[in-house]
Amino acid sequence: MATRHQVRESIIALLYAKDVGNENIEDFLDDILEDKKIRNDQKEFAISLFDGIFNNLQEIDNAINKHLKQWQIDDLAHIERSILRLGTYEILKTNLDKAIIINEAIELAKKLGGDNATKFVNGVLDAIKRDNS
Repeated sequence: MATRHQVRESIIALLYAKDVGNENIEDFLDDILEDKKIRNDQKEFAISLFDGIFNNLQEIDNAINKHLKQWQIDDLAHIERSILRLGTYEILKTNLDKAIIINEAIELAKKLGGDNATKFVNGVLDAIKRDNS
């Protein structure tokens, strides 16, 4: 059974795919999750994250943009944008522990992001957390 970390990593991949032009990626969501062995409760968690992000995308992007000093969300690399969207959604819309959310995002940034991604993701998500505490 997949862990929540693996679920989040898969969601980042799906967000990335949609962001780079795979507009109908949600049509393959069940197949992709099954391929990653994300089932049962973890599948429900994954779908709730994916749907939640797109149902609240404007609010999420606005929250991120508020804390970007030099850029706007569209200027960010696809991976960092996807990680920030996932983390921001979880901070704004779930009851999960905010420290765990940020830690998960940092771990994803270490694994998937660019050289400065961890500090960047940490700074933006921490600011969003402070705004919503």
